[in-house]
Order: sequence, then C-alpha cells, then structure tokens
Amino acid sequence: MNNQKILVAGLGSTGLSILRYLDHIGASQVAAYDEQLTAERQAELATLFPLFPALSGSLKTALADRTTLILSPGISRRQPEIREFEQRGGVVTGDVAILADLLRDQRDRILAITGSNGKTTTTSLVGHLCQQSGLDTVVAGNIGTPVLDAWLQRQGKSADVWVLELSSFQLETTPCLAAAAAACLNISEDHLNRYDDLLDYARTKDQIFNGCRTQILNADDPFCRAMHRPEQQTRYFSLAQAADYWLDPVSGSLKQRDSDFMAQSQIPLQGNHNTANALAAIALCEAIGIPRSELVQHIQTFQGLPHRVEKIGAKDGVVYIDDSKGTNVGATVAAIAGLPQKIVLIAGGQGKGQDFAPLAAVLQTKARAVFLIGEDAPKIAAELTAHNVPHQFCDTLPQAVAAAHAAAQTGDIVLLSPACASYDMFKGYAHRAQVFKEAFEQL
Repeated sequence: MNNQKILVAGLGSTGLSILRYLDHIGASQVAAYDEQLTAERQAELATLFPLFPALSGSLKTALADRTTLILSPGISRRQPEIREFEQRGGVVTGDVAILADLLRDQRDRILAITGSNGKTTTTSLVGHLCQQSGLDTVVAGNIGTPVLDAWLQRQGKSADVWVLELSSFQLETTPCLAAAAAACLNISEDHLNRYDDLLDYARTKDQIFNGCRTQILNADDPFCRAMHRPEQQTRYFSLAQAADYWLDPVSGSLKQRDSDFMAQSQIPLQGNHNTANALAAIALCEAIGIPRSELVQHIQTFQGLPHRVEKIGAKDGVVYIDDSKGTNVGATVAAIAGLPQKIVLIAGGQGKGQDFAPLAAVLQTKARAVFLIGEDAPKIAAELTAHNVPHQFCDTLPQAVAAAHAAAQTGDIVLLSPACASYDMFKGYAHRAQVFKEAFEQL
C-alpha cells in the first residue's frame, strides 16, 4: 500500500485502527476523511497522525486525487460518489480484507461468523472453546476489537486461529476472506435502510464464504440453505430436523447425525436460539480439528455475555432477563421463542424500517402483556393490535419495568428485548440495560 494514494473514510474505532496500521507500515500518501470534523477533532487527529491530513466536507472532492479508498463499516459502498470512484478505476477495500491479505501466506486459520442474530454469542463461544483447547486465539471484528488493532497488538506474531465476528457492512468490502470455516447463523430483517431488500442483505452476508474451505449453515433458514456452494464442504445445524449437528427435541440431546454427544441441559445458555449458536460453534471448531470431547467439556464452562438473554434477578417468583442487545425483530423473536415461560415483554425504540408483524405473531401465544417505549412504539402497537396482543405505552423504561412487574404472574419472565435500536432514548444498548437493571433493583 506504500505506493497508493489512500483515503480512509469514516473515523470511528475501525477508521482509527486502519490509520494506525497504515502508520505502522510506513504508508505516506494517506488522508483521513469524515463528513464533519470539529476543530477539536482536527487537532486530535493531527496529534495522532501528523503525516496524514484530515479532510471533511464533500466525499467526491476528497476522492478526486486518490487511487484507493479504505471504508469504515458505517459508510455504505453504494454511495454515488463511491460508485463513480470505482467506475474510474479506484480500488475500494476494508480492514477485514486487509487482514485476510496479511494472513494469506501464514499458518493462521480464520473462523468467521455472520448472521442477523447470535453473532456475538457464537463468536465469543468459539473463542472460548479454541482458547480452552489450547489454541493461540484472537477474537476480533464486529465483536469489539477492530481486526487491524488485534493484528498490531500481536506485533507480527502468528496465531493458531482468528475468530472473527463479521457484519454485512464489513463483508461489503471483503471480496475473499479465505476462512478455514465460516458460518451464517440466520437471516432476518435488519439494516433494510441500507439494502434493497432481504435478498440483497443475504447476498452480502454470503460473501463470508468466498474462498472458504468449510461452510456451516442453518438448515432451518431458507436464505442460509441457498448459500450452499457445491465446491465447498458443507455442514448443517438444525433445531427442527436431523442434520450434521442438531437438537433432538424428544430426547433433549445434541446429536451429530445419529450419535448423541451432549444433553441440551448441559449448555449454560438459556433458550433454544442459544442451542443453535452452540451447534454452530461446535461445527466450526470441529472443522479445524478440535476433538469433540474437549468441546463438550469446555462448552459447559461458558457463561454467556452481558445483555444477551442475561438473567439479572428474580422477584416474587418472576425472572427478569436483559436482552437489550436484541436490536432487531429476528433477535427478539428468537429470544421469545427460545424461552418456555409466559413473557411480559418490554420493547420499542428505533425500528430501522423493520416489519414488526413476525414479533406480533410470536407474541400471540407467548405474551402475558407487552409494554412499549420509544420512537417506534406506535408501529409495534399497530401490529400488536392486529394480532390481538395486549399492550400499553410507557413514557420511560423504569415506568415500563414497574408496569411489567404489576402485570407478571408467578413463573413468568419479564423480558427486555426491544427489537429496536436504542439511540432515541439511551446512549446505546448497554445504557438501556443499565437503566433496566436499576429499575428492577428499585422494585
């Protein structure tokens, strides 16, 4: 990259990690870009990267004399300015593609995970299983640590395995990941303000399999089944049918084809959706040769992640569960369907253009009551009304928690799973979870 005239667009955590990498390798013809930069931010960037000018304003102008554009995930590749740049021969790439190139000729293996829901839990579980099995393991990507920061932290040291959580945004700029094994967990409505439709979104997810040796696919999801590539080894997981890895609902056993290998009750994570995540994780780890006996042993020591179907306590015979990371309809539907008890649901926020009908449909048989907050509460309410699901509007989350407590009966679950983003009322999903927990403690 030293001879290329590079623009790094988007200066969040990923963009800064790209600049750190370019600085490390001695790239000189680099500029940083964000649409808006305050004087304070300009000064900060000048201190961090004195050789890299920071540009703002028109992206078209910033691209005028550049040959390579490295995009942060928050910027869509489909902007007219970027399409025009590519049409005149400009190269568009991203941080994950750069990492894939760095690892191409090394012994490092990549295990990659995408999907609408369950990515972070599955990625964390795979990382845990690899580490506990004695592999030198890096966990990075959409899960938190940008991949190039993770590479820099190792100072050139090779790893046994890189476990990467990848969003559709990251995959837009990753033409060939060349993973040892990759999984698509599921496809449901999300980010449809960025993609033409659900099929367009699924096609972007499908790029995770470019150059892949082993595909791990959800046999219960038609979009995932359609990703099958005959030239690659494929392993399927399922909650509904016999497959390479599946849950037998009669016996409660996890099976590989006809053989039981552990009881569902041994998985410390709540809900059938987490059983699906565990099956995918086992399939990924076995694809790189980790013995099943070790995987069965280590999966029982995994305690899950905060804000993902996390039990925060119980009061008066009612369990309270924080699933604030459930920011789309598919995630919330999975959480509800995976819990056997009656649900008192707290939902709402910024819906990102989603269809809430599937949420209303699953609540018809599972909901004791629903309490709605946030910007798109009326849209959710319209679907709940059409499906005869009882619901009520609340001005604040603490008000919703108090109302849910009053409505719940012994044995019920009060579930915060908003099916929406949080930024209309909170700093993020973690802040929303904090307010939920504090409201529970005040009951």
